[in-house]
Amino acid sequence: MNAAIIVAALGYFVDVFDILLFSILRTPSLAALGLTEADAFAAGVRILNFQLIGLLLGGIIWGMWADKVGRLSVLYGSIFLYSIANLACVFVNHPEMYAWYRGIAGFGLAGELGAGITLVSELMPAAKRGWGTTIITAVGLFGAVVAGILAEFVPWRDCYLIGAVLGFLLLFARVKVGEGEAFTAIKERRDIKKGNLFLLISSWSRFARYITCIALGFPIISTVYVVATFAPEIGKGLHIADPLSAAQGVVSCYIGISIGDFIFGALSQYFRQRRRAALFSILGTAAVILLGYFYPPTTAFGYYLFAGMLGLVSANWALVLSVTAESFGTNIRATVTTSVPNVIRGAAALFVLIFAEGKHFFDPWHAALMAASLAVIMSFIALLFLQETFGKDLTFIEE
Repeated sequence: MNAAIIVAALGYFVDVFDILLFSILRTPSLAALGLTEADAFAAGVRILNFQLIGLLLGGIIWGMWADKVGRLSVLYGSIFLYSIANLACVFVNHPEMYAWYRGIAGFGLAGELGAGITLVSELMPAAKRGWGTTIITAVGLFGAVVAGILAEFVPWRDCYLIGAVLGFLLLFARVKVGEGEAFTAIKERRDIKKGNLFLLISSWSRFARYITCIALGFPIISTVYVVATFAPEIGKGLHIADPLSAAQGVVSCYIGISIGDFIFGALSQYFRQRRRAALFSILGTAAVILLGYFYPPTTAFGYYLFAGMLGLVSANWALVLSVTAESFGTNIRATVTTSVPNVIRGAAALFVLIFAEGKHFFDPWHAALMAASLAVIMSFIALLFLQETFGKDLTFIEE
């Protein structure tokens, strides 16, 4: 069990490192490809959306595979695919190919987190399960911090090469991890439907649980993919004298997220309630957004501080993953636990679109706050319908 937590945490570290590379390297890499500032923004949105769509599709396909064949096969296959895609990004010379490579990388990355969380959730005792998820996410989220710092000192192509190498190294760490007993017990039973998407939509109760888990994660994803990723454009709209860096924006944001994720995960264990900890996160996010509306940052330091604060309070990733794994039966648990975080990531395309279109009517700062506010509202509505899952026995199936 300890080996599974360590390997899953390292896997998520590499996952976050790789998935945020484009957000961090967007400006220097597109400039190196010869794009003008205006063309680079449009190309950046397109490439980011390709990656997010890859995550969305991969989350569904890898999740179904994990329930039908096994969690470990997904961990091996997904990490191999995204490592190859990162390696291809080292040699990219056109934005169109860049988009396809990042789309493939997103597809591969989609299998890493959900399969790892499902495996650990099935291996750990019910009362301690939340600690496993919290440790995985808290360690893994620092992958973004390392990626951001590395991008400040290493050429952008070399960053992708490092990401590929980390992925291949991680393959060797998987060897000593085995399947969980809950999945092994039903693996060969043909009378149980495994990895069947129809089970999600054939019951309103199951579908509502699925949508609720997805919407709960919107605040953190809007923070990362709007406030942090588009820091350079937002900084210009705020007339901040020093140019803002997407890399520093992501680093600041993820330092806050890493700390906040541990705090809210620990609170859910202390209260023995996932819902109460999620409520604190949502209210805190709303408070920081209001603070930004009335007191917008005027310096680069102020902006990075705001990004860190927003990351801190919106960091409910461990809660989302715990609730998702605990809400569904063993025969579709990997399907939902793998697809939910990637549907959330894919939904970032919606908030990026809101931000991009909002810039036509508002300044970039208020367009970003509008996207973040919508995410908070949707998350709060989801919380109203969220079922408490702390300590739930996971040895059940969906019929």
